[in-house]
Amino acid sequence: MEAIDTLPEGVDPDKASVARIYDAMLGGEHNFAIDREALAAFTAIDPQVRSLARANRAFLGRAVRFLVDAGVRQFLDLGSGIPTQGNVHEVAQAAAPDARVVYVDNDPVAVAHSASILADRPGTGIVNGDIRRPAEVLASPGVRTLIDFDQPVAVLMITILHFITEEERPADLVAAYRDALAPGSWLALTHATNEDRPDTAAAVGKLYRSKATSPVTARSREGIAGLFDGFELAEPGLVHVPLWRPDSAAEVPENPREYWVYAGVGRTAG
Repeated sequence: MEAIDTLPEGVDPDKASVARIYDAMLGGEHNFAIDREALAAFTAIDPQVRSLARANRAFLGRAVRFLVDAGVRQFLDLGSGIPTQGNVHEVAQAAAPDARVVYVDNDPVAVAHSASILADRPGTGIVNGDIRRPAEVLASPGVRTLIDFDQPVAVLMITILHFITEEERPADLVAAYRDALAPGSWLALTHATNEDRPDTAAAVGKLYRSKATSPVTARSREGIAGLFDGFELAEPGLVHVPLWRPDSAAEVPENPREYWVYAGVGRTAG
């Protein structure tokens, strides 16, 4: 936790955090013993969870490069988590120095570390916000300062929507962000599925409900595809995360269905 001097207000070190568990999956250092205990329990359910997390992170990099090539210069990363190698602004600005990136998260550790990393980085910002309140997020000065919603924007929802329950209406949530976007904007998301390994998905859901700050709701492929309502999926469509435009054949596992997360990138009309 060396990037911040004190524990941020609102952090419960005795309750695992979704953002900190993911940081631990990726080999990060910004997590607590309780998060590593949750990861150990997750690994007992699915021994390849770290590989899945790395595949998910690799997709993010590929998607951002694809979006930059498509002309996108504005990125809104919702549920961005704790900064780690290959952040959106690093990838986007390496390809397009004028790219602007706003991260949004409500985890105090994620916000504190993001603020530290981005303090001297032009064209970037962090907003402490709950993505389940799109009107507040979209109206935030931290968003409005960097994002021009009259121009195309790429909204990134990477492994975040499966932490939105059915009662919280994830499709309506995505639609609220979509409706604020200019024509020619994009959505990139990854989402856990309950179809490939239903027993694993159910066990992980139970684990997160008991140990973490947010439950997991894995969904069917059809349910995940429905989140792209109003977007046209780019090739290869909605696929298992290692299969979305891999950089090389070596990145494709023997059985992609073992990676029980779908990935897709879609564009609005215009």
